[in-house]
Amino acid sequence: MLTACGMNCSECDFFQKYCEGCSYVKGHPFWVLEVPSGRCDIFYCCVNEKRYRNCGECEDLPCEMFKSLKDPNVSKEVHLQLLEIRVDRLKTK
Repeated sequence: MLTACGMNCSECDFFQKYCEGCSYVKGHPFWVLEVPSGRCDIFYCCVNEKRYRNCGECEDLPCEMFKSLKDPNVSKEVHLQLLEIRVDRLKTK
């Protein structure tokens, strides 16, 4: 299951434990409790505002928001590697 931002739910440690997937929870996974907006801003922009299935349909991929949403548990280097993987997934989908 591919999310709007190119994550693969089946690769996530939290899938089916704390989250049923971004599409299922409509961009409100458990971790948004730590985000000021209370939602996944990437999902909101992609799905709710632009009406795309995923960010791969957007000509601005990777936009600043996409690049800035970083898991605080990974290094900058790992974050950049994961961004590249996600962009590749979305552009080949």
